[in-house]
Amino acid sequence: MENYVFHAYTKMLFGKNQIEQLPDVMNDFGKTVLLVYGGGSIKKNGIYDKIYALLKGWNIIELGGVEPNPRITTVREGVRLCKENNVDVILAVGGGSTLDCSKVIAAGHYYDNDPWDLVLDGSLITKALPLVTILTLAATGSEMNKNAVISNLETNEKFGTASRLVIPQASILDPTYLFTLPAIQTAAGTTDIMSHIFEAYFGKVKDAYIQDRFSEGILKACIKYCKIALQEPENYEARANLMWASSMALNGLTGSGKSHAWTCHPIEHELSAFYDITHGVGLAIVTPRWMRYILNDDTVEQFATYGHNVWDIPMEEDKFEVAHKAIDKTEEFFKEIGIPMTLREVGIDDSKLDIMAEKAVRFGGLGDAFVSLTKEDVVNILKDCL
Repeated sequence: MENYVFHAYTKMLFGKNQIEQLPDVMNDFGKTVLLVYGGGSIKKNGIYDKIYALLKGWNIIELGGVEPNPRITTVREGVRLCKENNVDVILAVGGGSTLDCSKVIAAGHYYDNDPWDLVLDGSLITKALPLVTILTLAATGSEMNKNAVISNLETNEKFGTASRLVIPQASILDPTYLFTLPAIQTAAGTTDIMSHIFEAYFGKVKDAYIQDRFSEGILKACIKYCKIALQEPENYEARANLMWASSMALNGLTGSGKSHAWTCHPIEHELSAFYDITHGVGLAIVTPRWMRYILNDDTVEQFATYGHNVWDIPMEEDKFEVAHKAIDKTEEFFKEIGIPMTLREVGIDDSKLDIMAEKAVRFGGLGDAFVSLTKEDVVNILKDCL
């Protein structure tokens, strides 16, 4: 296991009616608030009115309409509102897109140039407004981590940035807020959680036993509870476990001590940069194809372990057989929860595979990944996804 620093300092307020603590949380940061949200579902489910009722006496400025793949144009508007109104704190209400957008706004408030610079280079983030979140979708883990992903539609670019300075100060997680989610958002959110686990779990470090067992437990929870949540949308146990899985999958718990380069995420980022598809859907399409592509004598042990510990496949003498069964079960699960499993189903043909593959490896390739990939490898994987 490699040296690491594990620092998860977000105050997590988990459970029913935790929003009642919002005034106490916000009191620590000031009275002028930028309220950031997405398409308006919080006005339908009552969260919006509840916030205003609880924050009487606060000066609230609104930024609504954050896109599912948040755009730099929206970040720029948020930065403008913060600077013009001397905002003290940002309250982000929604899923990962809203939270990611808010993180870059928080950093952009103290940056004199275009906030797209902060997306390209997180080291330019030197200060940020405090951020409080109310989570309404279990997926990205943004409620407890330093990461943000922003799209620039003018250049067909989608990049992730990161800074400890934008980690939320506090996050409110009420599983009942997931009850009204469309089924596809529950499914796509679950695939995103699982992909966060996969990126660290399938890595070169072999002796991070505790981290890998954490990972397997979270994966099993996703597999168990996603189906229940789809069948019983108001099943509190299912929603609570998926919500906590989201936070635990990408707060450093499973990846500490395991240096790793992500693979499926950079590939999918190009799909959604060019075609604006749902991130979790793209990940579900790419992941099984990537798994099959990299299965070899060096990787079979980890895939067999995955099959045995996560899918309960008996460990047979032929580990390749266990590995193939595990990958098949992964793809079958994605199909069962309603995820489209080919690129053509989401409107993507072979016309841009070459340029997307080139962009996916633009920063020196995916050479530090579990298995090194070149542009040609990425093209082959994307062809398998058609």
